Amino acid sequence: MNALLWLLPGLPLGVGGLLLLAGRRADRVAWPVALLAGLVTAVLAVTVAVGRPSVSAAWLAGLPAGLAVDGLSAVLVVTVTVVALAVIVYAGADLAADDARARFFGLLLVFVAGMLSTVTATNLGVLLAGWELMGAMSYALIGFWWPDSRRVDAANTAFLVTRAADLGLYLACAGAFAAAGTLEIDRLASLPDGWRAVVMAGLLVSALGKSAQIPFAFWLSRAMEGPSPVSALLHSATMVAAGAYLFLRTGDLLAAEPWAATTAAWVGVLTALLLGLVAVAQTDFKQLLAASTCAQMGFLVLSAAAGSREAGMAHLVAHAATKSLLFLAAGTLLHLLGTKDLRELAGAGRRLPLVGAVAAVGALSLAGAPPLSLWITKDGVLAGVLRSSTPLYLAGLAAGAVSALYAGKALVLLLRQTEEAPTERPRVPVAMAIPMIVLAVAAAVLGLVWLPTEATVAELVLSGALALVVLGAVTWWIHSGRTVPDGVLRRWFANWLGLEWLARRLVAVPVYALARGLATVDGATERAALRGTGVVGRAAAEVRERRVSVDGLVDAVMRWTARSAKLGRGVDDRLVDRAVNAVAVGTGWLGRIARRPQTGMSHQYYAQAVVGFAALAVLLLIVLR
Repeated sequence: MNALLWLLPGLPLGVGGLLLLAGRRADRVAWPVALLAGLVTAVLAVTVAVGRPSVSAAWLAGLPAGLAVDGLSAVLVVTVTVVALAVIVYAGADLAADDARARFFGLLLVFVAGMLSTVTATNLGVLLAGWELMGAMSYALIGFWWPDSRRVDAANTAFLVTRAADLGLYLACAGAFAAAGTLEIDRLASLPDGWRAVVMAGLLVSALGKSAQIPFAFWLSRAMEGPSPVSALLHSATMVAAGAYLFLRTGDLLAAEPWAATTAAWVGVLTALLLGLVAVAQTDFKQLLAASTCAQMGFLVLSAAAGSREAGMAHLVAHAATKSLLFLAAGTLLHLLGTKDLRELAGAGRRLPLVGAVAAVGALSLAGAPPLSLWITKDGVLAGVLRSSTPLYLAGLAAGAVSALYAGKALVLLLRQTEEAPTERPRVPVAMAIPMIVLAVAAAVLGLVWLPTEATVAELVLSGALALVVLGAVTWWIHSGRTVPDGVLRRWFANWLGLEWLARRLVAVPVYALARGLATVDGATERAALRGTGVVGRAAAEVRERRVSVDGLVDAVMRWTARSAKLGRGVDDRLVDRAVNAVAVGTGWLGRIARRPQTGMSHQYYAQAVVGFAALAVLLLIVLR
């Protein structure tokens, strides 16, 4: 069983890597290979979810690299692999014949491996590795059609925003290791007070960024430039859900830091409200679904902050089925009709009855209409919030009403009776139809698994009645031919609250300005260095031209030394040697003269003495006189 847990992320990672290495040569077999890998991975997920194994091995600096399946991760591994399998089936029909299928399915499988590593990790190191693998693959998948510069720019934006937020996870890892020398998730709540706050701050930023909460939400809008299967996978059970999962996984740490729980709760509920209004203002079907994803992730963040772990997990799974269904429906409409503009899709649900039926199930579930899944799971979240804060509960209830507003708008437009009867009814490919039908069933009944919920009958009735009233009001409004005034406020919401504009002005512009300033300093330094080098070079050239170059100086020194040596030799030969010889000759001559008085005769010595004394007497007489 332990080996199967290693194989769970290892299989999609290995198969995906082989497809990427094979490239275009494997395009023909990429879909069946990916389909088989996805199916086997789903079976492995169910197996480990039942067996609940755990494995560990030595990793960096002897730290354990652990994977484990408990109640929380068991639900996630099954959800991730089932949704991924549905997306793989759908993508086989959605991709064009000349698309790089091996690259697409390879990236998709490696992405799934990263998500499975994230949800089964027992320490922050393994979680960070899976987290970053997801980020890299999502970048490549969003920019899959890379010849289109607009899509590449969207991928860059999504990548940079999520990477900036992910720095918080690096901070959390560093803080945990510095405080206790461990990265084990279960030990984070027992860290010392100051370090615990540092770790929680890092996790808070990274989780809010990954789940596209305010102020990071706009990256999800740009991610809509990717293929529809990518949107279905990223925005259902995987990447955006990873941030909410991180909150649920570290619930004890979140509870130990009340400031973090309060911050997360209010950010979550404000995102649910404001991004819900952003969804209402959209005319692009995929943009509406993306904004609604941010809003629904807000409910998940709210549930984790309120300590409603089980309700949060239920909502995550139900939302995964609902939202992946709606994204696949939007992708089918784009594939068959060539548009994702809701104004042009008016009546498309009647033209394509299957798509209209499954989209209706998904939209009603998203609206919180009874008895569908999100009605039950959303109220389970709000019931947990009510125990801790009435203002948060009321704000969450208002956000639930807004979800009925945007879901109702999409539903009514898709099923609206148009004046022009459809001239043709395109056929939905079987590979597209099967995943949508399966997900529609899941979106309808998954909520019943969690009955009875934490919510009371009164709370369920209240939220269900509110959703139905809002749906009725939306239906009446659209069928009456009324339009929403296109004022500044609506344009502000349609532009995602101007979050990208603010990010560019508050972050990108200062960073670019700093970069330009550093580049200017660097350029000035380089130019100064070049000028200095030029001056030295010119001086050297001038010296060389004047034959006072280094070589010339060396030659001159050598010539001067040779001349000095020659002169010294001449002085030595002509002066010093002759002087020495003259002294020697004079000394010999004086010696010979001095030897002459030395005859050995006494009278001569006496005479010499007389002469000497006489000379001395004369000298004394001269001096004394």
